[in-house]
Amino acid sequence: MSTPNRSPQSSVPLERIDDCTWRIPKSTRPGMLVDGLIFADDNLIDLVRSDRAADQVANVAHLPGIQTASLAMPDIHWGYGFCIGGVCATDPAAGGVISPGGVGYDINCGVRLLRTNLTLDEARPTIQRLVDQLMRDVPVGVGQGGRYVYSADELRAMMAAGVCWLADRGLATADDVACTEAEGRIPDPEPALVGDRALARGADQCGTVGAGNHFIEVQVVDRVADEAAAAAFGLHAGQICVLIHSGSRGLGYQVCDDALKDLRDTPRKYGIELPDRQLVCAPLESPEGRRYLGAMRAAANYAFCNRQLLAWQVREVFARVFGRSWESLGMTLLYDVAHNIAKVERHAVGGVEKDVCVHRKGATRAFPAGHHDIPDAYRHVGQPVIIPGDMGRASWVLRGGPRSMERSFGTTCHGAGRCLSRTAATKASKGRDIARELERAGVIARSRSRDGLAEEQPAAYKHVDLVVEVVHRAGLSSKVARLRPLGVIKG
Repeated sequence: MSTPNRSPQSSVPLERIDDCTWRIPKSTRPGMLVDGLIFADDNLIDLVRSDRAADQVANVAHLPGIQTASLAMPDIHWGYGFCIGGVCATDPAAGGVISPGGVGYDINCGVRLLRTNLTLDEARPTIQRLVDQLMRDVPVGVGQGGRYVYSADELRAMMAAGVCWLADRGLATADDVACTEAEGRIPDPEPALVGDRALARGADQCGTVGAGNHFIEVQVVDRVADEAAAAAFGLHAGQICVLIHSGSRGLGYQVCDDALKDLRDTPRKYGIELPDRQLVCAPLESPEGRRYLGAMRAAANYAFCNRQLLAWQVREVFARVFGRSWESLGMTLLYDVAHNIAKVERHAVGGVEKDVCVHRKGATRAFPAGHHDIPDAYRHVGQPVIIPGDMGRASWVLRGGPRSMERSFGTTCHGAGRCLSRTAATKASKGRDIARELERAGVIARSRSRDGLAEEQPAAYKHVDLVVEVVHRAGLSSKVARLRPLGVIKG
């Protein structure tokens, strides 16, 4: 696939709508079917303009069947096809398409947050030992396999059933299933469409972290913004939690790669003109579109299982270090959310309820209180939303906001968002010891690779507090609690 000519600055106009929303008018470029809308404020808009991610928002507005607007969250930055932070909904009844570039290579990259009943005072003396033990016991790094090895038939069964498949094998609890988005299983997967190469890559990678921006982080709740919601989520100041960030590993990457090859000539077949070949797509109701959807859903279910097995191993490490069972440590799952996914959901569009395919590329579902897809325990509060920041500052727990359905198809941001490329971040780290800098800031960091910490240093990311402030003010999600990192392992 060709890569667009990337200039340092966005080439599209941004018209201010309110204090945290900007419009790219559909008249900007021939072929745009809807406006582009970007959520940002005065603190972030210059970063939005600093690369061509906004141009990608305009490109997505060309997709057949797109509804309302092409959207981007405040953690927006350049991606493949869609920007990271890009959101769009397409209507299959109006010729709407599915685009792998709107999901990403790491299908169902996402996060889950484990609570504990430990306090900071209790855990502080063991943080370094805990991080070192996690580094020894949990596989991290490029291509790393783990202790859970599955045959092709087992993988197909796992992808068909999702996290329930692990529960049947004693590797997940009923609460783990209930507190995972979609109960750990995207409906209508088709594991038979996942190729042999993808199965081979995924055979020993379920229960592994991987590399890049994936991590396991020990955190403490350092601020509560909404006491009632925090109580409903089982969070309180001074509490130790664990945040896990990973996806579908090599299996999902291969599913995406195979789909891009399969769909290469599909737009021409259906008379679809695209401003960027990286937006290669197929009508949702076409054989090609159904094939990608079936395989993507299967890979998404693998990713839910990957994070579940990571959580299981984290529980075992905590039990070993503290000399108590994980149950007695209160290590229950708050929630697990997908970041890279396309899902058919029911939404009101122009006052009419319809089924649309919501692409979330580096974006998080954020359904408000009362929605039937929220677990019973949280339905009166809203869906838990977990927003990781960089490893030197903070992460946030929010809840689905009151305006998310009307403004963003029930979606919010997924993280802080990069402001430096990995190459630029590595260059900026020359002559510095990032691990030592983090230790001086109170964070024990371990990485499998020499460049892992340099690429992911705090300065490579926007400040998560600024990003969260935008979605909070826009009504997409509401602040509940802030978590500060204590220790992290990375690939």
